[in-house]
Amino acid sequence: MDKNDTNELELSSLEARIDELITTIESLTVENTVLKTHQNTLTLERTELISKTEQARTRVEGMITRLKALENRS
Repeated sequence: MDKNDTNELELSSLEARIDELITTIESLTVENTVLKTHQNTLTLERTELISKTEQARTRVEGMITRLKALENRS
């Protein structure tokens, strides 16, 4: 095997490795996009749940206040 054959094999090996890396990058890019979308959905859901929790807390506190007022009247 001469120098040209060795260089050709090394070049082919390098090209194959680059192709693998490109495939990995493409796969990770898609996965990253999916994860970011999921994170945004979860963040929105969390915000909505926090709002609903605050509304429920306010309503319960109001009920407690009214119950205490009724109790004090008796």
